[in-house]
Amino acid sequence: MPVAASAIYFLNLRGDVLINRLYRDDVGGNMVDAFRMHIMQTKELGTCPVRQIGGCSFFYMRISNVYIVIVVSSNANVACAFKFVVEAVALFKSYFGGAFDEDAIRNNFVLIYELLDEIMDFGYPQNLSPEILKLYITQEGPSDKPVPNATLQVTGAVGWRREGLVYKKNEVFLDIVESVNLLMSSKGSVLRCDVTGKILMKCFLSGMPDLKLGLNDKIGLEKESQLKSRPSKSGKTIELDDVTFHQCVNLTRFNSEKTVSFVPPDGEFELMKYRITEGVNLPFRVLPTIKELGRTRMEVNVKVKSVFGAKMFALGVVIKIPVPKQTAKTSFQVTSGRAKYQAAIDCLVWKIRKFPGQTEPTLSAEVELISTMAEKKSWTRPPIQMEFQVPMFTASGLRVRFLKVWEKSGYNTVEWVRYITKAGSYEIRC
Repeated sequence: MPVAASAIYFLNLRGDVLINRLYRDDVGGNMVDAFRMHIMQTKELGTCPVRQIGGCSFFYMRISNVYIVIVVSSNANVACAFKFVVEAVALFKSYFGGAFDEDAIRNNFVLIYELLDEIMDFGYPQNLSPEILKLYITQEGPSDKPVPNATLQVTGAVGWRREGLVYKKNEVFLDIVESVNLLMSSKGSVLRCDVTGKILMKCFLSGMPDLKLGLNDKIGLEKESQLKSRPSKSGKTIELDDVTFHQCVNLTRFNSEKTVSFVPPDGEFELMKYRITEGVNLPFRVLPTIKELGRTRMEVNVKVKSVFGAKMFALGVVIKIPVPKQTAKTSFQVTSGRAKYQAAIDCLVWKIRKFPGQTEPTLSAEVELISTMAEKKSWTRPPIQMEFQVPMFTASGLRVRFLKVWEKSGYNTVEWVRYITKAGSYEIRC
């Protein structure tokens, strides 16, 4: 396996070394001078985060006012190196109260050196879990109190969760959050569309519970019907693309049974991410009509139809309708919400606080333009943009079929499931 780092440096914006750690002897201690001379002083920091200088590779990332530089001399796992940097910064922030900058590093030299010794060994990343490391490395100094099952916590299969957790009320909160990315033509045909989603969980469970999550994804339902030797029930199935899981998910069981089984971390975490490209349920359809009446007037008519159920509603809906820069005066008529002209962004901004399902509010506007003697350039007509949130609706159609919690003590749990769909890049050409 290729190494992730031979050395790591933390530099400020002037190029001064704040702290460094050498993990292997295949790079010299002065390699940071090459980084300063060939990258920082030549103003090439923003071009590419991976550079090769004198037989060594430099991977660097800027976080706040600090550059984190990893140096390797052999074939390296670049993705692993950058993943290590991201996880290490999250670890430092958990110790420093959410801050990571030059001052935080200067105020915590001893703690950072101790953490750097623990999270990487001879160029290979180790355990970067804040929950586990805080059991042994504290800001108050070494603790005399023995930690139960220390070896299991560091090297065991459930390193992300400590034993002995007890809650009076055992609860699980699960949120499916999706972002819709859309590019639609002025006539209503979809040019590009996809959904990116994530499943967020917050667990307050005693002991070491085993959770099992069932979704209405196509592969999972087909596998379940095969195991039960009966056809699957009718209903919409979803084809998930580009699925990534939290480390707690049992991938062996997922590959064999196609169910998401896991021992959850304590508190809040992201269980999985996914993407949908087929069968997307668009929450809104926008039909714009823009007429240019000579050189000084425009008529704008926009109809927005909510496609989701009549019992649901969207919150914080904002429709931004572009107008030319030489706009002088506007007048509006809207059937719902409020509208105004914002010269700073050259848009008519239409806001609807609560947008019920199966409704079609409209906006009609007259726009007066400043007449100029210069030759008129054709207006490029940027797309209309939308912002919204639709609770209890998923554009992908993904649904939780079951969420089972098993723990050897047999306690009862309360499960809460929510859905929400947001606008990612939701654009309609006009």
